[in-house]
Amino acid sequence: MRIPLLPFLLAIACSATAMAQTSLIQSGPMVGHVDQREAKIWLQTTQPASVRIVYRDSASPSRSYTSQSVRTNASIANTVTISLDSVEPATTYLYDVYVNEIKFSFPYTTQFHTQPVWRWRPQGPPSVRIAMGSCTYVNEERFDRPGTPYGSEYEIFTAIAAATPDVMLWLGDNTYTREADWNSRAGFLHRYTHTRSLPEMQPLLARTSNYAIWDDHDYGPNDGDRGYWGKSTSLEIFNAFWANPSAGVMDKPGITTTFEIADAQFFLLDDRYYRAPNDRVNGERTILGEHQVQWLIDALATSNATFKFVCVGSQFLTDNLRKECFSRMPEERLRIIDEITTNKIKGVVFLTGDIHATELSKLDRPGTYPLYEFTCSSLTAGSNKGIAEQTNAYRVVGTEYGLHNFGIATLRGPEKDRTLTLTVHDANGSTVWKRDIKASELR
Repeated sequence: MRIPLLPFLLAIACSATAMAQTSLIQSGPMVGHVDQREAKIWLQTTQPASVRIVYRDSASPSRSYTSQSVRTNASIANTVTISLDSVEPATTYLYDVYVNEIKFSFPYTTQFHTQPVWRWRPQGPPSVRIAMGSCTYVNEERFDRPGTPYGSEYEIFTAIAAATPDVMLWLGDNTYTREADWNSRAGFLHRYTHTRSLPEMQPLLARTSNYAIWDDHDYGPNDGDRGYWGKSTSLEIFNAFWANPSAGVMDKPGITTTFEIADAQFFLLDDRYYRAPNDRVNGERTILGEHQVQWLIDALATSNATFKFVCVGSQFLTDNLRKECFSRMPEERLRIIDEITTNKIKGVVFLTGDIHATELSKLDRPGTYPLYEFTCSSLTAGSNKGIAEQTNAYRVVGTEYGLHNFGIATLRGPEKDRTLTLTVHDANGSTVWKRDIKASELR
């Protein structure tokens, strides 16, 4: 029987495209830093390939823009971050991914929304929703400890995506390096790739602006500090897998950076690169390092944001002497608090992770406003079910939660009467607790 040539060729072409669709993309796309005039899209391919992004205003889809074509490189696990520079403020953009000139389709929306111009305008700052969490463990049996798997409830990322946040803030331990990982570059690349490829994570990455800090498990070994020999490699790979606005301050390496959304500014701190060893009894006792403390106070004092969120992997306020908290290095913590007080810096709230449980802490300060710390953990790593029995004199009663969860910070209200609402959700998205903090309480 003679087979018609044209349908046969079309079938071959469709088959080839389908194979490419499943074989060329390893993980992503992920939306990174988005501002008013620029957006970053991250992607990882399975092999060296050319990648470009085509994007269009959702209100005028007939007109599109295209990025430059960039080739991925196996030396950095075929990751790439592409900047889109033909965007306008307050616009929702749909985007398509082309790999080797093949247009890819995804079973979820690929879009991003640029920030509006709102200052000195009658409408004031927009309402925004910032999702957050820490401690993401994705099981890989041959490298995990024997026994009950440490990671679980990956459906939490589906619940976060369903909450449609404007930003997802990853508060450290965003992947867990194992002993086979932290002593080699290849090990780091494998671990980051393995975690980032989790299917449940992809819809959240594709439509939400993602920002990250690190803590010990994505930095290197457990409780890693400035003495870790592989920290320059760790830093390189962190920057290859995240699309933050920048990395490092005061001409020093690290992950430190900042970004703004609406009337909030986020200060993303590095609690590992310059950290003194926990067990060293002499020398400089620091978590952040002198240059980073100076930068933080300068940046806070300069900021005009209503809410100034200081994001760091280690708990800041708690008086519990957990080995990795600022309570172990109280001089630096007291100095930062004193600087905030002396310089009359308004609106400071700390966001932290690490402890595999969630709690809200409050430090009352005579003559000025209280400092709050929202600790949010764990996303999928083992849970700290005994958090209620663990001391913390500053804990707000009823805010401890020791199962998998994520947080959402909502900023809303007119410019002169803004409210911060903190909400904790379980792995299925159900509300655990909710607290309102008026901006007027932080002055």
